[in-house]
Amino acid sequence: MTRRRRQFSPEFKEEAVRMVLEGERTVASVAREFDINASTLGSWVNRHRIVSAQEEQLRPVSGPDRARIRELERENAELREKLIFLKKAAAFFASETR
Repeated sequence: MTRRRRQFSPEFKEEAVRMVLEGERTVASVAREFDINASTLGSWVNRHRIVSAQEEQLRPVSGPDRARIRELERENAELREKLIFLKKAAAFFASETR
């Protein structure tokens, strides 16, 4: 005897996820209330967090933030160059002492 897999509407999933994220309720308590498996609801919550984080990264960067990012990228490149130089110097002096 095979069990039919239950299908849930996107609205149902959104409501359950919203109750977990916006309230101070656990995944297990919301899952019991909606009569679904806690691991199923947990995967919906995790997927929602991943999608939200990706959407947040896609937002355009404002002017001051863009300037700060450019400054940090420049500083990062400079520090990488210094690191490469120091590694070469360390290798040189290490081979010279042998």
